[in-house]
Amino acid sequence: MASTRMAILSMVILVISIQGTFTIAGEAFVPLRLSVVNDLSNMTPETHFTSVVEGGVLLGALRRIQETRPDFMFTIKEDPNYGLFLESVNGVAGNPRDQTYWEILSENSGEYKHLDVGIGCYIPAENEHIVLRFSTWAK
Repeated sequence: MASTRMAILSMVILVISIQGTFTIAGEAFVPLRLSVVNDLSNMTPETHFTSVVEGGVLLGALRRIQETRPDFMFTIKEDPNYGLFLESVNGVAGNPRDQTYWEILSENSGEYKHLDVGIGCYIPAENEHIVLRFSTWAK
């Protein structure tokens, strides 16, 4: 029963994402696609479709996925000087000793751009593709 509901919800979000911004109870929502990629292992990339209230930040979209998808979870860490950092996704955490971290990218037509702000400040655009990619800064 729960899997049927999730399938229906996923289809509704997919249809809405194709059509653009939608409203629920007077609030406008912006659809987006979020991919989780781990460049350091053979994990299969994941894609999630979600939305954020118009003008809302990426953190809201991540929380919406976490609340509706049991296979997606994340943790954040707050730095007093720089704000929120994405610490882990699906149990995989960055580690300074291993020089690993979660980079947050926006993908458009195969080109990837680093976000200039973090998940607590970034306002996604309609139908934007956000990529959370586990990577290393080691050369």
